[in-house]
Amino acid sequence: MSADTTPTPARAWRRAAILMLATASTTLSGCLWEPRIEDQWTRVDIESASVTPLQTVTYGSSLALNGRANITYRRILTGVVVAELRASTAVPAAGLLVHPDAERVPMAAAIDQILQSSVSMGRDTRLVTGWDHLIQPFDFSFSASVPAAFDSTGAPTGLFLLCYLGSGTEIQLPGGADSLVVTPLNSSQYQILPVGMALTVTGP
Repeated sequence: MSADTTPTPARAWRRAAILMLATASTTLSGCLWEPRIEDQWTRVDIESASVTPLQTVTYGSSLALNGRANITYRRILTGVVVAELRASTAVPAAGLLVHPDAERVPMAAAIDQILQSSVSMGRDTRLVTGWDHLIQPFDFSFSASVPAAFDSTGAPTGLFLLCYLGSGTEIQLPGGADSLVVTPLNSSQYQILPVGMALTVTGP
């Protein structure tokens, strides 16, 4: 005589509850363990700097900038790490996005824009090679000039200390000295998260 396998209401409810818990566990596990872009892309972080975000600097003055940045690699990469002071009248509002503690993906896009529409006021560079999970320090030190707070049209100057990665080409200047031409690596194309901070330019 075979046993009656017809599920009782209690047994059916228990099976449904187990199925729901298993589904919820799988969903939560996928959400909790899915790595963020910040943990998948090569990133540059500022560990220390001689200036602070939005620090006021006087136009026409000279700055002695130094500090340390760390590069955390997520794949094999060879290029140039750059610490640079850049000035732009095209993206002054980007200062709201460019901060060491800002969200990394929007900041990377803002830095890409700054690098395309700004001029260098001073920099330090180093040739680097890294591989997945390597954390590489970069101690930078350089002098830079602070531009006028407004250009000839009255547009305000955005001033940014940036740390980013690029490709480098060495060239020889007419006087015989060597120079390094750096082309910034686009953040989304190369999966790199640069970092930076905005400074505030004022009159004397």
